[in-house]
Amino acid sequence: MSSKGVKRSSPGAEAEKNPLGDVDLGDADAAKLQEVQKDIARIELALERRAQEKLLPVYEKRREVVKAISKFWAVALMNHGMFALHAQHNSDQVALSYLEDLWLVRNPAESRCFTLEFYFKENPFFSNAVLKKEYKYEVPPAAEGDKPDEDGITATMLEFSWERDVQPQATEIKWKDESKNLVKLYPRVKEADDDMPSEGGSLFNLFVYGDDPFDIGVLIANDIFPEAIEYFLGQAGGDELDTDEEDEEEEEDEEEIDLEKPRVKKPKHA
Repeated sequence: MSSKGVKRSSPGAEAEKNPLGDVDLGDADAAKLQEVQKDIARIELALERRAQEKLLPVYEKRREVVKAISKFWAVALMNHGMFALHAQHNSDQVALSYLEDLWLVRNPAESRCFTLEFYFKENPFFSNAVLKKEYKYEVPPAAEGDKPDEDGITATMLEFSWERDVQPQATEIKWKDESKNLVKLYPRVKEADDDMPSEGGSLFNLFVYGDDPFDIGVLIANDIFPEAIEYFLGQAGGDELDTDEEDEEEEEDEEEIDLEKPRVKKPKHA
């Protein structure tokens, strides 16, 4: 009788199949793990809030320094690859060239919520001196009666949910002329059945719409703003690694051609 099609297992195959498959986590141990996770989250949040407080005067110092550097913020923003994807229209980039200051204000009650303030000098597009994008904190009912610990952390803070507790706000842009209305020239395109826009359109849709489906504001607040100098200098965002690898390849080629030529060691970026 043919055994074709029947896969025979070798002795001990069942035992070797998954040696870690017999772990049984009891309710008591699960509860202890959850408690430890909360302790870790509490300390991490306290450290994050402390770091923000310590960095604030440094950011204020940086703010004054970069005001004297032409187009600092426009260059820093455009040097971030993901941001540049959402500011691909030339008109957006021209409007950004009038950006003279960018500031981040964190909510004192919930520091993970914030307002971005874009300060523009006189420009041909809009009359607003400041465009703000607020990510408003919606205080959950459970926060009532919360008692903060010695670091100011409450139980509600540990249950924070961006999707549930944050409501991005819209800002009206006062366009000087309809021919300069970038959100009409490059509208956000959204299909009826899709949650995400199929086309983001102008960067300035970020302000006129309440939602931020591409998390552009979060990207600015958590990535570009803290490392603005590095982005301005082109030293952040992974480009540096590629550049260094290319430089090393070039240096190796040069050494093959002339081994007596002194090798110049290029400084590494911090």
